[in-house]
Amino acid sequence: MPKDTLTITDNRTGKTYEVPIENGCIRTHALRQIKTGDDDFGLMGYDPAFLNTANCKSAITFIDGDKGILEYRGYPIEQLAEKSSFLEVAYLLLNGELPQQKDLDQFTHLVTHHTLVHENIKSFMDGFRYDAHPMSMLASTVAALSAFYPDAKHTRDERSRRIQITRLIAKMPTIAAFSYRHTMGLPYIYPDNDLSYVANFLTMIKRIGTTTYKVHPVLEKALDVLFILHADHEQNCSTTSVRTVGSSEVDPYSAVSAGVGALYGPLHGGANEAVLRMLREIGHISKIPDFIKQVKGGEGEKKLMGFGHRVYKSYDPRAKVIKRVADEVFEVTGKNPLLEIALELERIALEDEYFVKRKLYPNVDFYSGLIYEAMGFQAEMFPVLFAIPRTVGWCAQWEEMVKDSEQKIARPRQVYTGSGRREYVAMDKRPAPQK
Repeated sequence: MPKDTLTITDNRTGKTYEVPIENGCIRTHALRQIKTGDDDFGLMGYDPAFLNTANCKSAITFIDGDKGILEYRGYPIEQLAEKSSFLEVAYLLLNGELPQQKDLDQFTHLVTHHTLVHENIKSFMDGFRYDAHPMSMLASTVAALSAFYPDAKHTRDERSRRIQITRLIAKMPTIAAFSYRHTMGLPYIYPDNDLSYVANFLTMIKRIGTTTYKVHPVLEKALDVLFILHADHEQNCSTTSVRTVGSSEVDPYSAVSAGVGALYGPLHGGANEAVLRMLREIGHISKIPDFIKQVKGGEGEKKLMGFGHRVYKSYDPRAKVIKRVADEVFEVTGKNPLLEIALELERIALEDEYFVKRKLYPNVDFYSGLIYEAMGFQAEMFPVLFAIPRTVGWCAQWEEMVKDSEQKIARPRQVYTGSGRREYVAMDKRPAPQK
């Protein structure tokens, strides 16, 4: 009868080891028993960028990249985007189940009434240069919240954790809007408790010279859907950063600010901005064939941005939803002039054997930048718009990590490739450096 084990033979010593298999994984610590002698540390796994290493067990998000499946707590992302709201999805991610109406009402009330930030936060943000990047301001200000809420250090206290999570979800749009207003030289707009989560954010962004601002319902719904699509995405770079920093039992504000920092990178939260740069560089649909030819030939730095994904080897399920949202937004805002180029580029890439063979399908970043730009956001705000909803995922992942008895402070091993032991050499006896 087959056993859930892996038999390993060490050809260096001839010894055989039996390692248990659990959930399709072996515990790499089990490799430590494989040694050549008593002074051998034991075998390790070497996996740059964690391409094939699971660092945790999680019940939050499921992805099957080959089949193009993304599920939050078992619910398909397509159904949630169509039928749910962002705060309902936030409740789901945090609690594991969809809420009853009274639970959602209570959760919405809590989030809505924690949107205000301390007045000193405004002074803190005023200290940034007029041209500071909104993500720099967001990361710094989120980290600074720990100074305003010292009770956040009680990470093992469930009540304290939930208070901090509510604060983070509630205050992130306010801080994000303030960072935008600061870079634009506009006065800060306070939150309005009578508005929805998304409408409140858009009002704090857009309102100028009037006491009222009416958010277009199509744009409100579109951003709500985008927030759902970006709420969590398993163990990506920023989520891993939150878990790693949080493993030291630091407060959640510091952990989430680490996630914001990771998201700031152009390979993560800045990917949709790269798509817009590519589309502008192409300039016209007549130039697409030449661009495709350069990409295939590896000429210069030409890359097909917004296609392919580390996880998805088929059509990104979020991209299917976002393409529909784009059509609805453009009906209100007018078509982004880059849309024609994007559609033709997508058509060619999906039919071209070169890209199909490499499984380079459109991802969520391909259309999101076009939507954000059509809604009037500058490219610098794109990763900020990503960070607002992802805060929910970060918080859910952080709390799951805190409650996981198997988790310890993160401490990866390394493969040392430096010099062997050597003796100190006095300054006057050191050889001249080789040129």
